[in-house]
Amino acid sequence: MPLHHAVLALLTRRPNHGYELKARFEEAIGPQWGGLNIGHLYQILERLVRDGYVSRSQVTQSDRPDKNLYTLTEAGEAELRSWAATPWVRVGGFRDELFLKLLGASALGPQALTALIEAQRQTYLSELAGLARQRRAHADEPLVAVLIDAAVAHTKADLGLLDSAAQHLGPLAAAQSEAGEAGQAGGHGGHGGTGGARTESA
Repeated sequence: MPLHHAVLALLTRRPNHGYELKARFEEAIGPQWGGLNIGHLYQILERLVRDGYVSRSQVTQSDRPDKNLYTLTEAGEAELRSWAATPWVRVGGFRDELFLKLLGASALGPQALTALIEAQRQTYLSELAGLARQRRAHADEPLVAVLIDAAVAHTKADLGLLDSAAQHLGPLAAAQSEAGEAGQAGGHGGHGGTGGARTESA
């Protein structure tokens, strides 16, 4: 429940209502994560209240509807400390659409593979340029800067992956192309032989 724990972390400083939490999350995390849906946030808060990690109280407002104020409980702080001390372990594997595209391009032959790799390379270079601009814009925001640095590192690693793909999949794509050409030639030859047999019997 990473978002649940992020909400607990935000509440360590002071109680907040929902829209304040949304704004503080987006300010703390920055553009790399994307916006936090307010409806989803309220579902998270409801779950945290039910689990006893957060308490809820109403604040009366004279000029607008009353608002809910959420406060971190002792149980919530203990849960946050336990979660924050546990290392993150990847459990879903590396499931990236690029690998499926490489599969498809390899099956279509060397030209298709080269075209995909070069197009993807330009995309990554464009992403790096955009990340560099973001890094300069958020230089004074430590957590946002760390997330952008992580994005830069991932993108540079992806660029290296393209070189590996060209090296390892190039021979496979060539073999696929040769096999396809041989199959087509064999198919045409088979039809010709059948036609000749029919002519002789006639």
